[in-house]
Amino acid sequence: MQKMKSLGNISYSGSLSTDENDEEDISRMAISTIQAKEEEIERKKMEVREKVELQLGRAEEETKRLAQIWEELEVLSDPTRKEVAMVRKKIDMANRELKPLGQSCHKKEREYKEALEAFNEKNKEKAQLVTTLMELLTESERLRMKKLEELNNILRSAKVDQ
Repeated sequence: MQKMKSLGNISYSGSLSTDENDEEDISRMAISTIQAKEEEIERKKMEVREKVELQLGRAEEETKRLAQIWEELEVLSDPTRKEVAMVRKKIDMANRELKPLGQSCHKKEREYKEALEAFNEKNKEKAQLVTTLMELLTESERLRMKKLEELNNILRSAKVDQ
């Protein structure tokens, strides 16, 4: 084609129009070839799309079938699932109830220990006071006995003098 163009340009005769016709034919052929290839591509694209849609349909059916099998497997694997769930729920409720009771128990235990400690301290204080009282009474009795003996001695010496 390049050769034809150069020949057509040199001669400037009637061959120029033949070259233009050839070029138009070549352009038409190229366009029709491109169109044919486009149509072929579109046809193959449609074939692939149909195959994909067919496989998607099969995949959806398979997914449904697997879901049914899964449900049957779940029921089969744990026939006491509801009972287990109910017992677990009761355990959770018992745990929730135990927590504040445990806290209350610890608080009261702490209060008991504090009260017992205060009681023991007061008991020791009382014991010390009782000991002190006994010492004071013993000392008081000793002093009174001493005084009585002195008085008795005074009386004896006054009797003797008489």
